[in-house]
Amino acid sequence: MSRFYVPRGSVKGDRILVAGKEAHHILDVMRLNVSDEVVIFDGTGREYTGIVKAADRKSLEIEIKSTRESQSGKSPILTLIQAITKKDKMDYIAEKATELGVSRIIPVTTMRTIPDWDDAKKAGVVERWRKIAQEAAKQCGRADIPEVSSIVSLEEAIQNCSRAPLKVHYCLMAALSDKAIRLKDALKGNSSKNVTIAIGPEGDFTPGEAEDALRAGFKIVSLGQRVLKSDTAGLAALSMINYEYES
Repeated sequence: MSRFYVPRGSVKGDRILVAGKEAHHILDVMRLNVSDEVVIFDGTGREYTGIVKAADRKSLEIEIKSTRESQSGKSPILTLIQAITKKDKMDYIAEKATELGVSRIIPVTTMRTIPDWDDAKKAGVVERWRKIAQEAAKQCGRADIPEVSSIVSLEEAIQNCSRAPLKVHYCLMAALSDKAIRLKDALKGNSSKNVTIAIGPEGDFTPGEAEDALRAGFKIVSLGQRVLKSDTAGLAALSMINYEYES
């Protein structure tokens, strides 16, 4: 069945009102009509199976037949602190991190971050990443959409993560450092399901940034013997963390 997204406010009792681009997609691209069955998700973890009951040129009404809540199982609640990358690599990271189950993406600037954008540019790219995450969630079958925060400094992201007790939130930084331990070892015995992993820019975090993270309660981890590019490292780390929790 075809699968579509609506904002939470579009669900009213046993009816869902679909308008705008998603209505256009349903009616004009997928060519669905009255009596066709669809799956709708609202980005909060709920998924609805329903029947198209009415449609006009710009909107349609769906009658809900069943509702399903997403089941997280052993999966951790993952936050990716990602140093912003050059060109469109962040688009790729937003898409693939969504497919890998990330709950939140925090784009950050660091000492070695190359893009230098004004406020308008930052707002525009963040909005694009949010739309990419929404489309990726729709494609991969997620019932929720990861949050993509505004761009902040690495220092601010570290401080926000370190404020939560370790039993609630487990904070990691991947870096090429003599103090790094294997990611597998860092996760061993960890009881928190909230895991944050920080990934640096091309050229890695500076030694000072790694020291700041250590002082804030982060563990410095290694992702293996090979030096990974920034847009590969985060996705590799998310995959490794998921494997360790689900195995």
